[in-house]
Amino acid sequence: MIIHSSESIKEIKSMKLLTCLFATILLLCTGSTYPNKIPKSRETNHLYISHYENVLGTSMELKISASSPEDAAAAEAAALQEITRMAKILSGYDPNSEFSRWLRTSGQPIKVSSELFEVLNLFDRWRILSHGALDASAEVITKLWKQAASTRKLPTQQELTDAVKEVQQPHWILNSATQTATHLDQAQLMLNSFAKSYIIKRASDAAMLSARLNGIVINIGGDLVVTGQLNETVQISNPKADAENENPVDQLLINNKAVATSGNYRRGELIDGHWYSHIVDPRTGEPADDILSATVVAPSATDAGALATAFNVMNPSESIQLASTIPGAEYLIITKDGERIVSKGWSDLQTPPVKQTENREYGGLDDFELVINLEINLQKEGFVKRPYVAVWVEDENHAAIRTISVWHGSDRYMPELKSWFLKYRGRYNTDRSFTNSITSATRPAGKYTLKWDGKDDEGNLVKPGKYFIKIEASREHGTYQLIRQEIDCDQTPKIINLTGNIEIATASLDYRKKTNNN
Repeated sequence: MIIHSSESIKEIKSMKLLTCLFATILLLCTGSTYPNKIPKSRETNHLYISHYENVLGTSMELKISASSPEDAAAAEAAALQEITRMAKILSGYDPNSEFSRWLRTSGQPIKVSSELFEVLNLFDRWRILSHGALDASAEVITKLWKQAASTRKLPTQQELTDAVKEVQQPHWILNSATQTATHLDQAQLMLNSFAKSYIIKRASDAAMLSARLNGIVINIGGDLVVTGQLNETVQISNPKADAENENPVDQLLINNKAVATSGNYRRGELIDGHWYSHIVDPRTGEPADDILSATVVAPSATDAGALATAFNVMNPSESIQLASTIPGAEYLIITKDGERIVSKGWSDLQTPPVKQTENREYGGLDDFELVINLEINLQKEGFVKRPYVAVWVEDENHAAIRTISVWHGSDRYMPELKSWFLKYRGRYNTDRSFTNSITSATRPAGKYTLKWDGKDDEGNLVKPGKYFIKIEASREHGTYQLIRQEIDCDQTPKIINLTGNIEIATASLDYRKKTNNN
C-alpha cells in the first residue's frame, strides 16, 4: 500500500486537472467537419441496420456504424427527417410539395427554396451535358406511352413528333441573383433522373452531422451513398434475373462514393405482348431498350444518378464520351445483347464474390427452380419499418437445407427470428454476406421475388423429394408470423398460393423449369 502526504495529494489533483484541461483544448483544436470523428481506441463501433418501405416509392436500407444505439438512433431519425423534408420540396407525386405548387404557376418569377433551385439548375446542366438525353419534361413522353398501354395501341408518329417538340421547349428560367424560378409552359415535369440520389446524399450528410458516427450507408431503391470510415461491399443485380437473391453480375468495394443503377428490367409497359421500357429517349420519343442496365460509381451522388439514367438512353459511344467529362466516374453498362462495357478504373473497384462449389451427384433437379413471390403489408402513407424476414428450406426431417434470404436489422434482435435463428445462428455469426448492399433498378415498395435453385448451403444439388418452405416474419418486440408449406420437388411444375398474415400480405411458390439468366 502506498501512502501519500496531503501535499502530494494536492499536487496529484493539480496534475490531473491540468491533464484534463489540456485534453479538452486538444480535442477542441483538432475538430473535424463531422463531430463524430473520434479516436478508434476510445470506442468500439457496431453496425446498426434498419429497413423501411414506402420511402420515395420504394424500399430503403440504412446501415449505421456507431459506438452506441443512442447515436445510431439519432442518425437514423435525422436521415428520415431529411428525406421527408426533401420529398416535401421535390416530389412530383405530392400535390402539396413545393415543386408541385410551383408547377401550378405560370409566367412569373417565384422565390423558391435553395434545394429546388439547385435541382432545377442541375437539370439545366445535365440537359446540356447529355445533349437532351436527360430532361425533366421526358414525363410528357412517358405519359404518352402509359396511355398507349391502357388503350393497347401504339402512339402514332405524329403523337411522338408532337411530344418531342413539347419536350424541346424551354420550361423554366432561373435567376440566381434573386433565387427565383419562372415556370414557362404546361409541359408535364418530373424530377426523377437523379433527384433520388440528391436526396440520399442530403440524408447522409444530415445523419453524419447529427451524431458521432463512424460511417453510414443509405440505399434507397438500389441507389446508395457510402459515407465515413466504411468499406461497403455492393453487389450489382443481374438485369436478366427476376429475383433479389440471384448471383450478382459484379461485386464492388465502395468507400465514400455514390452508386446508382438504372435499367429497363423492372418497370415498363406491355403493349400487344411487347415490353417497352419506362425509360424514354426525350430526343426521339421512343422507349430506350438497347441497354439493359447501367451502374455508375462516382464521388458525387447526382453525377452517379444522372449518368446511370443517361447511359440507358444514349448509345455506348455517347456514354463513354460523356463519362470522360465527369471526374472520378466509373461505370458498367450491359447491353441487351449481354455485352459488358466498363470504364478503365472499374477493375479497381471490383472484389471477387465468394464462389460456392457445385456437385451434381444427385441430379434430377438440374432443370428446375422454385420462385418465391411475397409482398409485405404496407400502410397507405408514411414510412414503415420492414419486419425481419427469413426464407429458408428444410427437408422432410426438418433439417436445415438452404437459407434463401434473410432481411434483418440490428444483431441484437436476430433471435426474434426464432425458428430460423435456432438453425442458422452459427452460420449467421460467421457469414457477413448477409449484410452486403445491392444496387439495382428501382422496384415497387414491399414486393419481392426470391429464387431457390435446388442447392443446399454448400452449393450441392439436393435429391428430389419433399421439402418445406418456411417464411418467417418478426418485428422488434412485436408480431411474429410463420408460413410453412410442404412442396414436392420432382419433375412436375406447380404453383402454390399461400395464405398471408399480418406481416406478409401475399405469397406464392412457383416450381418451374429453370430460366436462362446468363
